[in-house]
Amino acid sequence: MTTGRPARILIIAGSDSGGGAGIQADIKTVTMLGGHAMTAVTAITAQNTLGVDAVHMIPTQMVIDQISAVVSDIGVDAVKIGMIGNADTANAVADSLAALYCPIIFDPVMVATSGAVLADADTIAAFERLMRLATLTTPNLPELDALGGKDALLARGFPLLIKGGHADGDNIIDTLHLTPGQSESWSDARIQTQSTHGTGCTLASAIATGLGQGMELVPAIARARLFVRLALRDAPGFGQGHGPMGHQLVREDAMVAGPSLNHVTVGCRDYAASVNFYKSLGLDLIVDSPSSGYARFEAPNGVTFSIHLSENVASLTIVYFESKRLDAWVTELASQGFAFEQLPQDESWGWREARLLDPAGNIVCLYKAGENRRYPDWRI
Repeated sequence: MTTGRPARILIIAGSDSGGGAGIQADIKTVTMLGGHAMTAVTAITAQNTLGVDAVHMIPTQMVIDQISAVVSDIGVDAVKIGMIGNADTANAVADSLAALYCPIIFDPVMVATSGAVLADADTIAAFERLMRLATLTTPNLPELDALGGKDALLARGFPLLIKGGHADGDNIIDTLHLTPGQSESWSDARIQTQSTHGTGCTLASAIATGLGQGMELVPAIARARLFVRLALRDAPGFGQGHGPMGHQLVREDAMVAGPSLNHVTVGCRDYAASVNFYKSLGLDLIVDSPSSGYARFEAPNGVTFSIHLSENVASLTIVYFESKRLDAWVTELASQGFAFEQLPQDESWGWREARLLDPAGNIVCLYKAGENRRYPDWRI
């Protein structure tokens, strides 16, 4: 996702033997986003998608020794804190991080998705020291209540990203509160799946990675939320309970600022023959609309390709470059003298697009689509 030296992300959290949450989800997230994941394991759990069978706390000194070993030699660009284990470890971790001048994301893990309690009252009370150090604390709604509520935390100066997944409704709303009265929200349709184990761990690690890579907080959160949603959509369906997400299938193009070449449309004169041809090449048909003469395919690496029925085949050849900063990009290009056939506008299929011609007259589309590129409503 990045070039040059990867950001060094220290993860302080518990291990999940099922690989869905905790250190395992954190490592996968940091790695897929181009960071270098380092760990200080606070607890070992025996768990699967159905629940936590056993927990073994790592001695506090061993947790601190792991942190010291990493900091003294490799260095740290950002820290993610998850499951702590006990109050002694929480206080010791706070002491060890006090001299670090880097972003810290604290995910105050208290209860596993399965319902297992992972933090007692003394540990929760010790969380205040970690929240004082944190660039951002990311509680879900039950965790927010256990910590004293939004107003009380903001009054004490703790920046919060309140995760709304536990609220009722078809949309999930996450809200960033930096100070009382200063907030920003994101709202997306709820993805109906049981494979939600590790969503909080993944979100916090993704934010930490973005900050460690030099991103500002708001775009780091936006990218992290997209990563979580794509991982939910690509969940493998393992286990009988709350299964793991599909971190390994989140594609690079969804995570980079751009420009990213990831879609081409070409014209065709025989719809059925063209569909069969590209399926025979090994592409996966993900949109099939014979009535409109449009089909879209996906390659194993996530790149998409479409055909559109037309007698004037050449006029339908379009190359697509995606950018998360589409409007700013178009403004920059226009200031350099590029003439646009279409300035950025929201399209009915969920993309925001601008169009221009290259020197040979080929259509070039600059766009922003997010998860709608691979997962439009009409996907097969």
